[in-house]
Amino acid sequence: RDVIGLAETGSGKTGAFALPILQSLLSSPQRLHTLVLTPTRELAFQISEQFEALGSSIGVKCAVIVGGIDMMSQSLVLAKKPHIVIATPGRLIDHMENTKGFSLRALKFLVMDEADRILNMDFETEVDKILKVIPRDRRTFLFSATMTKKVQKLQRAALKDPVKCAVSTKYSTVDKLQQYYVFIPSKYKDCYLVSILNELAGNSFMIFCSTCNNAQRVALMLRNLGITAIPLHGQMSQNKRLGALNKFKSKSRSVLLATDVASRGLDIPHVDCVINYDIPTHSKDYIHRVGRTARAGRAGKSITFVTQYDVELFQRIESLIGKKLPAFPTQEEEVMMLVERVSEAQRFARLEMKEQGEKRKRPKGRDGDEDDSEQASGVRKKVIGGSGGGRKKGGGAWRGGR
Repeated sequence: RDVIGLAETGSGKTGAFALPILQSLLSSPQRLHTLVLTPTRELAFQISEQFEALGSSIGVKCAVIVGGIDMMSQSLVLAKKPHIVIATPGRLIDHMENTKGFSLRALKFLVMDEADRILNMDFETEVDKILKVIPRDRRTFLFSATMTKKVQKLQRAALKDPVKCAVSTKYSTVDKLQQYYVFIPSKYKDCYLVSILNELAGNSFMIFCSTCNNAQRVALMLRNLGITAIPLHGQMSQNKRLGALNKFKSKSRSVLLATDVASRGLDIPHVDCVINYDIPTHSKDYIHRVGRTARAGRAGKSITFVTQYDVELFQRIESLIGKKLPAFPTQEEEVMMLVERVSEAQRFARLEMKEQGEKRKRPKGRDGDEDDSEQASGVRKKVIGGSGGGRKKGGGAWRGGR
């Protein structure tokens, strides 16, 4: 039967849909058997790893179809007709419309992981397109830690006689998670962050910011203070995003600064502490964010920064999870001792951000090759503005000819 699965984060939802699908593949092997839709690219790669790990003995082939990666190579993978396609909705549509010979007409299973996020307004048109071209006669699984009322509308569109498996009715966070808040003036946010990172040094942290810009800025600031921090957000190229995640997973970096791109589904066993640097505007995102720690029975901490502007949002979160959070003990005098060092680091971070911004704005060379290394720009200057007229003309011809 069709399933709607609701369970708190870190309780093994991926296994809950992967195992029945592998079982079904075993009994009737078939290419392009399953489609898994996920909202973020990193989650798609992670689900693919899970499928391959669980199905390694039966030789399951997976294809990850996400944006930010070359379409051609993905088309070649799809041409080999893998058993399981794990995709983000937008890029999947691109392939359905442009890749010859790729169709999902024989599909047996459709899984939506983090279903409430996929059925959100953001992906509405894509999901409708996908539902039109896949067979009616299939099994549909929706899984998430939070479900919206909207999903009920979608059930009518895509599910037949669904059975709802809810581990808990109210939105809950795991019991082993210790949740705290810190009430601080917003201008000293960075100082408190540095002080908490110092106090809990030796742990690994995920820090959630509300914007890409902020994540980048805080990462640069922490680096200037000698803390190994690495950013992960939507303005980075896909290779860099995966690189950042792997560095954090392999423990070579202890602090990951992320936007909500990383708030759902990512399973990194050793996250000891989640810090909400910017409070999430949707209370449900809070559940997903703090669910990055205390997974699969382990313990964990979460600390939410509440400034004078966030009180109402914070009260909403408390009423959603039905808990009053305790304050995290901080020594104000100690924090204030950091002000000078932190503001110096902030200044450097702002300068670096400005430089990066200018690099982006600079017109690309006519050969369209944007190289970030200093040598490249130096060479370009020499070629274009070299001494002597002859050389200059030559330069022009050389660039045009290329």
